[in-house]
Formats: sequence, structure tokens, C-alpha cells
Amino acid sequence: MIQDEIKVSTQTLQWKCIESKIESKRLLYSRFAISPFRKGQANTVGIAMRRALLNEIEGASITYAKIKKVKHEYSTIIGLQESIHDILINLKEIVLKSESFEPQKAYISVLGPKKITAQDIKGPCCIKIIDNTQYIATLTKEISLEIELNIEKDRGYRIENLQKYQEGLFPVDAVFMPIRNANYSVHSFESEKKIKEILFLEVWTDGSLTPKEALYEASRNLIDLFIPLINSEKKKKKNFGIEKTNESNISYFPFQSVSLDIEKMTKDVAFKHIFIDQLELPARAYNCLKKVNVHTIADLLTYSEDDLIKIKNFGKKSVEQVLEALKKRFSIQLPKNKNYL
Repeated sequence: MIQDEIKVSTQTLQWKCIESKIESKRLLYSRFAISPFRKGQANTVGIAMRRALLNEIEGASITYAKIKKVKHEYSTIIGLQESIHDILINLKEIVLKSESFEPQKAYISVLGPKKITAQDIKGPCCIKIIDNTQYIATLTKEISLEIELNIEKDRGYRIENLQKYQEGLFPVDAVFMPIRNANYSVHSFESEKKIKEILFLEVWTDGSLTPKEALYEASRNLIDLFIPLINSEKKKKKNFGIEKTNESNISYFPFQSVSLDIEKMTKDVAFKHIFIDQLELPARAYNCLKKVNVHTIADLLTYSEDDLIKIKNFGKKSVEQVLEALKKRFSIQLPKNKNYL
């Protein structure tokens, strides 16, 4: 039986990686098994996870290039083997990893003759090049080539409008998709005279994150999508209880206890699995929080406004950015100080 062959759980819901391999620097593969599900559940989760893997995971990409002394995309330069258009296509394929939510600048400055690869890209420490051997262009003569690159973090595709760019700036149709492919399959087995299901997930990434990291991020993003629905239901039930109490002087304790249960579940379970990356904070605020071991929303909720401003290099502006992000993303207001907790 398949559950015996791969040794997955038949009692409590668990997942494990049953196969993993590095096909190249830009292609990592893993296969995961998750079980046991009741009949029909595995397909529901499989569809959601595949969509989240392909559409909800952030990646970094070059969005435009500024090439010195070049005015047109189809220009040719004596001593440069490729056209500007060919260089832009090669730049689009460069696999990057960014630790910043802010746009970053990187530069290529070389003197020929030389074969130019991703290794020649010089940028801030928050930008990592996955494969330094990726080809960009070749200089066949003793000429210089200077390129300024804009690197951003986003999701999905971005097709740029050429008209909004000034002369000398060349937009790149960016692909912010670190997941190369994702598949799932469902297999049934019998346990204690009941039909259970195993979900198999196959994930291929571009090397900027591992399939395991991708699985975690996709799961967190799915949780993030449903939290507003939980909070909305909680508010409706609270309002309903208050209105009825005013009309008939009856306390609706069942509704109050449900609200408390939902609130406890949201804070104690969901927020422990949502990382502060979801707040999309500027690099300064994000790095300061990481340094004091604030990694999840649950960690952040243990702080008041006064606590935040005491963090080293965490100014008033950073506090305002955190408060605004919490309110916008999760409808949460941090207390002014611990006396209000």
C-alpha cells in the first residue's frame, strides 16, 4: 500500500519531503506527501496550494536598465556582439534574490574585450545572484560598457509601458515568479475501515528559494488571505450581540464566547505562522525588528508603541510605518504602552 511505501502519517495530519534534488543552480526540485485527509479534502488543498505556489510567492527581477550613451533599444555598438535588445532579454533571465522590499540599484561597469556574465553585476548586500555564470553579452573590442539596473520585488508578471520611460531607460518585462512549476496528485487508502487520502505536491523553483521555503510561504499567504474573513465574522458577531442586548437587555453569551474563541485562534495560531515580511516594511524597520528577534506578527504583538521606539535605530517614522502596516493588513492597533495591554 502506498502509505506503507512512503511511511506517511495515517492518524494526524502531517507532511514530509519524500524526494529532493538539485538539478542545477537554477532548478531545485522536491516532492512532498501530506496525509491523512478525509475523502475530497486533499483535492481542495491541492488546488489551493498549487495556485498559491504559482501566483502568491514573491520574487525579484530586473525591471529596467539604463545603458550609458545608448538611446534606442535597437541600437548597435561597435565592439559589442549583441544588440541592446538581446542584452535586455538576457538581463530578464538573471535569477536574483532580494531581502529588501525597496527597489535596489545594481551596476555593470566593464572594459573589453570581455565576456560579461551575472558575476559582473555589482549591487547591495541585500541582492543575491543565484547563478554567476548566466550570460549577458560579449565585448569584442577595447570599449567600456556601463549599465545601471533597477531591481524590484513583486509577484507575477509586469509588462512595462515604454511611453512612461525617458530616453536612455530600457524597461524589462519582469517575471517575479520563483516557482518554475507545481503539480499535485491525490491517492486514496483505507485506514480503520475509512477511506483516507494522501496529497502529493511536486515543486520546482529557480534556486532563489528552496521548494520547502516555497511551501511555507504559500501556506502563510493562504492563511493571510483568510484572516480578514475571520476578523470580519468576529466583528459581525460582536455587533449582533450588542444590538440585541440593547433591545431586550439579554446578554448573548454564546456569541461573546464565539468571538473570544475566534480572536484567540487568530492571535495564538494564525499570527504565529505569519512572518513580518507580509507587512512589506521598509528595509530599515524590517532589519531592526529582525535584530531583536521579531520574526512573526505574534512576536510583534508583544510590543507596544513605547517598546518599539526603544529599539536601537528604530525611530518615530519606523514606528509609524509599523502601525500603518498592521492597521492596513490586519486591522490591528498596537497599544501606546504596556498599561493598555
